[in-house]
Amino acid sequence: MPLIKCFGSQSMHLGVDLGGTKIEIIAMDSKSSTLLRERCPTPQGDYSKTLDSICQLVHQAEQKLNKTGTLGIGIPGCISAETGLVKNANSTCLIGKPLKQDLEKRLQRPINIANDADCFVLSEAIDGAAAQYNNVFGIILGTGVGGGIVINKHIINGPNSITGEWGHNPLPWLTESDSVMPCYCGKKGCIETFLSGPGMSKQYDTLNNKTPSTLNSEDIFKLSQTGHTLATQSVNQYIDQLARSLASVINILDPEVIVFGGGLSNIDRLYAPVTHTLADYIFSDTVNTKIVKAHYGDSSGVRGAAWLGKSEVPNSLLNTGSPNV
Repeated sequence: MPLIKCFGSQSMHLGVDLGGTKIEIIAMDSKSSTLLRERCPTPQGDYSKTLDSICQLVHQAEQKLNKTGTLGIGIPGCISAETGLVKNANSTCLIGKPLKQDLEKRLQRPINIANDADCFVLSEAIDGAAAQYNNVFGIILGTGVGGGIVINKHIINGPNSITGEWGHNPLPWLTESDSVMPCYCGKKGCIETFLSGPGMSKQYDTLNNKTPSTLNSEDIFKLSQTGHTLATQSVNQYIDQLARSLASVINILDPEVIVFGGGLSNIDRLYAPVTHTLADYIFSDTVNTKIVKAHYGDSSGVRGAAWLGKSEVPNSLLNTGSPNV
C-alpha cells in the first residue's frame, strides 16, 4: 500500500475528535505518549461555532505546550471525493460544508480529516484491544452508529468513502416489537435508529405506548437492574437487535474481532449476552469472532485522529475516495 508523506518530522501530533456532544483534543509526541487532553461541549447545530471551538482547542493546546503540531480530525461523516464537502454526517450542520478548507485557512496548516469510526478502529488495531488481530471491525455506539474496517493495520477505504457504515443498513430480521423510524439520512429502519443512544431511548418510548420519557440509554440500563419490567424488556430488545446487526456484518466480513466504542460500549453488561445471542443469527455452527471493549475507551477516536498527523500515513486514511485493500 502506498504511503503519503504528510507533515515531515514534527515532534507533536494533535488529534481532534468532533463528536455529537463533545469535542476532544489530544497532543501526542512522536512515541505516541499523551502530552495533553482537553474537551469542550459541541455547539449544537451551529457550524460557525463548531469551527470556533475546534480552533480554540488547537490554539489553547499549542499555547500550553509552547509548540505547534500536525493535526488530524475525526468527524461523524466523511469528505466527499467529488465535492470536497462533508457528507453523511449525523451532525447535520456539517453536511455540505467545506470543513477541511475552512479549518486549514483558519489554522494555517494542512489538515487530514477522516471518519471518526475509522480513527477509532485504527487506534485500537495499532496498539489497543485489537492489536493482536489482522482483521478488525470497529463499531461506535453513541450519538450515532458508525464502523470501520482495518486489515493488517490499514483502514480499508472504498471509492465512496463509506466502508464500514453498517449503521445505515436496515435492521435485519425485523420482529413485531421493532419500531421502524425515519433516519436523518432520509430512509427508514436504519440500524442507527435502533442502536444509537437516542435510538434506544425512542424505542423505549415506543414500548411505553409512545409516552415520551427523559430517560437516556444509560438510564434505561440502570433501571433494568432494579427489575423494572419495561426497562428490562427494552434492554433485552436492544441486545437482540445488536446481535442481529452484527451477525449480518460477520456473515460478510467474518472479522477476527469486533471492538466496541462510543458511550454505550461502557455498559459492560452488553458483551456476554450479545456474544451468546450471535449464535442465533450467524451462518455458522460456532461463533469464533471476539467481542471486546475498546482499550482506550472514549479517547480511542481522538488518538486515531492524532495518528493521521504522523509523518507517514496510509493514503487509505485520507478519504481520497480511492479504493485501498
